[in-house]
Amino acid sequence: MNLDFSPEDNAFREEARAFLAQSYPKELREKQARGETLGKEDYLSWHRILAKKGWAAPSWPKEWGGTDWTPTQKYIWSEEQARADTLGILPFGVAMLAPVIYTFGTEEQKAKFLPDIRDGKIWWCQGYSEPGAGSDLASLKTRAERVTGDDGKEYYIVNGQKTWTTLGQHADWGFFLVRTDPDSKPQAGISFLLIDMKTPGVTVRPIITLEGGHEVNDVFLDNVKVPVENRVFHENQGWTCAKALLAHERSGIAGVARSKRGLERVREMASTELADAGGALLADPFFKRKVAELEIDLTALEFTELRTLAGESSGKGPGTESSILKIKGTEIQQRLQELALEAAGHYGAPFLGEGGHNSGVGPLHSIDTAGDYFNGRKTSIYGGSNEIQRNIIAKMVLGL
Repeated sequence: MNLDFSPEDNAFREEARAFLAQSYPKELREKQARGETLGKEDYLSWHRILAKKGWAAPSWPKEWGGTDWTPTQKYIWSEEQARADTLGILPFGVAMLAPVIYTFGTEEQKAKFLPDIRDGKIWWCQGYSEPGAGSDLASLKTRAERVTGDDGKEYYIVNGQKTWTTLGQHADWGFFLVRTDPDSKPQAGISFLLIDMKTPGVTVRPIITLEGGHEVNDVFLDNVKVPVENRVFHENQGWTCAKALLAHERSGIAGVARSKRGLERVREMASTELADAGGALLADPFFKRKVAELEIDLTALEFTELRTLAGESSGKGPGTESSILKIKGTEIQQRLQELALEAAGHYGAPFLGEGGHNSGVGPLHSIDTAGDYFNGRKTSIYGGSNEIQRNIIAKMVLGL
């Protein structure tokens, strides 16, 4: 693994940095600085700017609009986005569903869905977890029964409930795991369906989270009629799609570049906030030790991610290393949020305004530190809990 950036890589970094400085919307940056709740159009506006540039889907095959960047360039791009504090493109369509479609989908599905995902024309949500099936996803109960409609076409009639559906209130379409064979072994009887969220029988109900935000939802499916042509891959073999999607999701959850920027922000906060004994908090030996230990762990995680990228450059897809990235990445994110809340001190005590966000008590850097801390407890659970990821590593790597 060569860690030196080539002249071409350095030139690409300058190009990416200049593009972000010139193209990221000013009004969006101001909303972020004020801690405002961002809406659907905020996310899609940046997505469309990237799509126009041709940079919305760096990891896709070139034929479907990918950039044909090297793994190193993709890494540089993630670093520069974090450095510029830009929004990331929501992962559900571009980073999670699209690889499933271009790997397992039909040519018709690729032509129908991939261009709109790339261009930010469809907002996708994920229908995996259920009230009784979270980390044990294979125990899901949502049922899809295959029938012939009055028009002579084949349909699935879907009934069940999904939960923790992130930003489902904005979704145009969703990708759902459903049980199509109740009599087979759990993983063997599951299919992967694409469902139009405007279909009669789909109901989205908000779940208000601890910090007061509306980020996740319950989704109820009551006799929802889905064309069989919206099934990706073979009937009863959707678990193959599900595992592939989760590998991409877990790799993305690591968020190394964003955590590096988060560590910089913690240092900036601690250099202005005072310790109990006086002087800058960053000079306090106990706080300084926490920062140093976190930086060491983050550096180790960064090298693990670089090794994964080196593997991708030789044609190797994400495997068990995605579980390692997920575990360590989310633990580091939570430690960062804890340090930020500690640095904010009493200003971190939330004064919640409309939408559950801090109304500006104290310096700007203290806004939402409590909300971020509480909301961030979920990262070690979603995408497959960290306990489950340890079991995967024990089985697949250690042979236990």
